[in-house]
Amino acid sequence: MTLPREFGFAMPPEWALHARTFITWPVCEDTWPDELEEVRDAYAHVAKTIARFEPVTVIARPHLADDAARRCGENVTVLAMDYDDSWIRDNGPTFIKKANGEVAAINWQFNAWGGKYAWEKDNLVAPAIISHYGVRSFDAPFIMEGGSLHVDGEGTLLTTEECLLNPNRNPHLDKSAIEAELRQYLGIDKVIWLKQGLDGDHTDGHVDNVACFSRPGTVLIQACYDPADPNYAIYQENLAILQAATDAQGRSLEIIPIEQPPALYLDDLRMAASYINFYTCNGGIILPVFGGECAEADQKAQAIIQKAFPNHEVVPVDGRLILTGGGNVHCLTQQMPK
Repeated sequence: MTLPREFGFAMPPEWALHARTFITWPVCEDTWPDELEEVRDAYAHVAKTIARFEPVTVIARPHLADDAARRCGENVTVLAMDYDDSWIRDNGPTFIKKANGEVAAINWQFNAWGGKYAWEKDNLVAPAIISHYGVRSFDAPFIMEGGSLHVDGEGTLLTTEECLLNPNRNPHLDKSAIEAELRQYLGIDKVIWLKQGLDGDHTDGHVDNVACFSRPGTVLIQACYDPADPNYAIYQENLAILQAATDAQGRSLEIIPIEQPPALYLDDLRMAASYINFYTCNGGIILPVFGGECAEADQKAQAIIQKAFPNHEVVPVDGRLILTGGGNVHCLTQQMPK
């Protein structure tokens, strides 16, 4: 089997120029039994906000396509397709690119975060998108989710052991084997392994809630300063790893902490509220904020991210209702490079 790296493909960083953003229309009544219509409006707001910066394709079940188009407006394209849930970061394709500009895509296997929900239709979404856009496909014979990884575009990948080494994903692959697969499929040279994700994260610790690159050599990390909070020990451990790490180019990392919002709960369960779960598009940063008791933390996070991305417009969007489904803006989007 020929692998992407052999052809010169690698995953671009999220801040590289996009051709479009994909979003999947909310359908899961188990996730949002009483709020589904309000959540659809929230997704539509995110879609319309991103459409200020780049083309957006919303994937919707055929019988919902007209409603999605009406809510999202004329600047958003709707593609009819069947699926199970609305987190395309994890079940959609991961796009890769060659130096000559050719774009291809990886069709990972998907099992709904370790078999937590139905996934048979979700596992068919990536190949359907790849076929629709006519790009070369590489079928990966193992489970991987887009929210579990971030790259810097210069050979370094950031992930967590909690997710990638979880036996509910790829029990036949150990750490070195997973690292070898990521090198071949994503064209990276070094993996920085953080330990755990946020408390309350049902994805088993996706890195896109914890830390991300803002440019090569610089990492944003969500910080917790309360020793009584479970996220405190998680933050301290991950911070120590980053402080000791070098990237694929041999650089020590500049680390920029962003204090977490106050704890938010749903039915007495902690939710994984994160400012790191923002989405970088062409000239814009779509930042989830939470309002209310989080307003001061929201403003501080926005200011730090604006400083980290001086050439982007940081646009806050209400992420509180979306968060009740277990993810946020980064989770509901997937980029296709230009």
